[in-house]
Amino acid sequence: MIIAQTPLRVSFFGGGTDFRSYFLEEGGCVLSTAIDKYIFVTIKKRFDDQLRVGYTETELVGNLEEVKHELIREALRKTGITSGVEITTMGDIPSAGSGLGSSSTVTVGALRAMYSYLGENGFSAERLAQEACEIEIDVLGKPIGIQDQYIAAYGGFRFIEFAPDGSVRCEKLDLGDDLKQQLTENLLLFYTGQTRKSATILTEQRANIAEKKATLGAMKELAYAARDELVRGNLDSLGLLLHKSWQLKRQLASGISNAAIDRTYETALNAGALGGKITGAGGGGFLLIYVPQDRRRSVRAALNGMRELPIQLESDGAKVIFNYRR
Repeated sequence: MIIAQTPLRVSFFGGGTDFRSYFLEEGGCVLSTAIDKYIFVTIKKRFDDQLRVGYTETELVGNLEEVKHELIREALRKTGITSGVEITTMGDIPSAGSGLGSSSTVTVGALRAMYSYLGENGFSAERLAQEACEIEIDVLGKPIGIQDQYIAAYGGFRFIEFAPDGSVRCEKLDLGDDLKQQLTENLLLFYTGQTRKSATILTEQRANIAEKKATLGAMKELAYAARDELVRGNLDSLGLLLHKSWQLKRQLASGISNAAIDRTYETALNAGALGGKITGAGGGGFLLIYVPQDRRRSVRAALNGMRELPIQLESDGAKVIFNYRR
């Protein structure tokens, strides 16, 4: 049996500039971190030649084409495993509409587990990310960017640049333990209680790219500025830049925000938060808030009743945490 652990992520800046239709012309970048919430993928050999896939549903099928879980099906196809295995996926948070990159995390984690099952250990994080992008975008036609696959594969706190020639550069930011801990404590993550189908928002966002290039360009500049402020240790500047970026992000597509999200966000600002954003595509999921130390209690009190998800930054990407072979 193989168990792979792959981190979810919080994306701070630059989301939207990682669409190929944008960065292959303009170049893009994101500032993102893996967090200590995970999706686990297990794979083990079966006695017979059937395929069993367990998630919120359980599938037991006779051939690959019958597998309904499309991410698992295409990961099996990519790795050449066509029969005789059991696969399960389990997550630390509800996978539907969380905004924490769960779909790409499943894909990267499935590939990591399957290659280990096959005894292949010489592959790189770059290969995992590239193949996950191929599955989600090229094969399944998902209206998504490519940042989530890379942060899931690499882990860490990263500034990721997407070049017009299609290459990707993943810079790991070494913040030091003290600064990293202070940043972690200043980031509060609250569940909005709303879920949404990200594909609906992302399809509109992708269709709007040509007319939103100026907005995306401004978001990209904020991502570079945020990286520089972070490296200098200016954490509160990060919060202020988050606020500016969120105002821009809301312009990319309808449905990214709504009246309930706006009210919650304004409540947090009035209580002392410097900035924030909805994680992922928007429309629901988790609300990320940056709050200086002396204002955390008042913000938490103002948002009383919302479920808070405590997080730590995760340095590792997709990895095998259990490998038992008879």
